[in-house]
Amino acid sequence: MRKIYKSVAAGLLAATMVITLPVAGLNTKADAVSDAAPEDVYVSFGADLEDDEKEKVMSLLGIDEEDLEDYTVGEITNADEHKYLGDYLDAGVIGSRALSSVVVVIGQEGDGIDVETKNISYCTPGMYTNALITAGIKDADVIVAGPFEITGTAALVGAMKAYSELTGETISAESMDTAVNELVVTSQMAQDGNVNAEDVEQLIAFVKAKVVEENLDNEEAISKAIDQGASELGITVTQEEKDTIISLMKKINDLDLDIDSMKAQAKDLFNKLEDMGIDKEKAKNFFQKIIEALTEFFNNIFS
Repeated sequence: MRKIYKSVAAGLLAATMVITLPVAGLNTKADAVSDAAPEDVYVSFGADLEDDEKEKVMSLLGIDEEDLEDYTVGEITNADEHKYLGDYLDAGVIGSRALSSVVVVIGQEGDGIDVETKNISYCTPGMYTNALITAGIKDADVIVAGPFEITGTAALVGAMKAYSELTGETISAESMDTAVNELVVTSQMAQDGNVNAEDVEQLIAFVKAKVVEENLDNEEAISKAIDQGASELGITVTQEEKDTIISLMKKINDLDLDIDSMKAQAKDLFNKLEDMGIDKEKAKNFFQKIIEALTEFFNNIFS
């Protein structure tokens, strides 16, 4: 059943600008731009960026006009936004201008996914991380930026398309749709104010890991996983939010995601447990109860 979220702030999206480069011990993600081999860089600008807006985004990403001569350059249109997001956002929310920008940095095996945002008010780095994992993206640094403060949801579309073009790996329509669905769901939950953004990130990571590891494919089992995660995080999830998460998780279960890849991609997301004030030992036990396969992984993280 199609769900339209109408309460998201207007001007939600706008096309994406994507830059993809290899990561290797860089201090900031923007530094990766100047160090990348030109053939590893893909730039996709929002089709409706004005000249001054484009300059602002390029400045945030650490590139200039001369750099673009060596990169593969593309764009995301407002029509693309409506195509991929129309099932989850009202047309008025999607708007008529494509503006949001993304940088994707392809890393080495084992680097995982790391996201940074600039002028993005609606989607957090952890939300993008979760959604990119759902799309099957691996080992990438991502910068999401806007010419001014924007929500940035459409940036996910550009990130997925750039990653696919550079790596040659096909991202299925089902994976793209589910990733977009996930980003909208998590962003909406945080905006509604019942659960803060950091807790939403952790809850979705928790439930998704449990669904994939235990192949949970029915409402009762997924509902119990949500209750378990909410209890461990000390939060309350409304029945409406639970129903939305259950619907999302059923789609995720159908994607046949690999749990070992998931745990490797989400290192920084899981590390946030300490930042959230969860006791180190409690956090370790929390995830050990979810996935036995993660025991060594979390021992390394929290030791």
